[in-house]
Amino acid sequence: MSTDIRHLIDLIEAKGKVLELNKLPYGRGALAPVMSQATIDYHYGKLARGYVDRFNAGNTGNNGGTYNKDFNEAGAFLHNIFFPQMQTPKNTNHPKGASLALIDQRYGSFKDFKEKMKIEAMKIQGSGWIYMARNGEIKTIKNHQIKNDIALLIDWWEHAWAKDYGADKAKYFDRIWRIINWDKVNSRIASGK
Repeated sequence: MSTDIRHLIDLIEAKGKVLELNKLPYGRGALAPVMSQATIDYHYGKLARGYVDRFNAGNTGNNGGTYNKDFNEAGAFLHNIFFPQMQTPKNTNHPKGASLALIDQRYGSFKDFKEKMKIEAMKIQGSGWIYMARNGEIKTIKNHQIKNDIALLIDWWEHAWAKDYGADKAKYFDRIWRIINWDKVNSRIASGK
């Protein structure tokens, strides 16, 4: 089957599909000081909401192409993984259970895992995402793409960190670990979803 025919079938199957933005499992100010209410209001309330709304409205972008439809769907998908995996900041917040076992097995320690992940994140030119797959591998996503192996996801787009950290995205990376909900990560590893 040619790529063009497969793409056309995918578009037909997607017709009538309605996306939803997952509700936050915490209050808009609950992630401060790691992620401010202003960031949540903008990032979740405007940008993530926009991906869902544009997809549902059938917005295919300026050129009428399908790229933007796919982009909006993937943006909604990724934000529906990103926001639910957070919790109120903790001073000491380390992986436990399946995530700890996976990280220790593959990287030796949580500290070594974070260092490796930070190196990979800082290699991203422009915007994107960095994640730990369910097998423990560190992977990146350019722009937005749907990936079905995500256990832990970090948004590396400027809107995730600029309001709170200015140009210091490394500081954002160092602090985000305080708000990761490892129970959520563990459930993704266990369920395969």
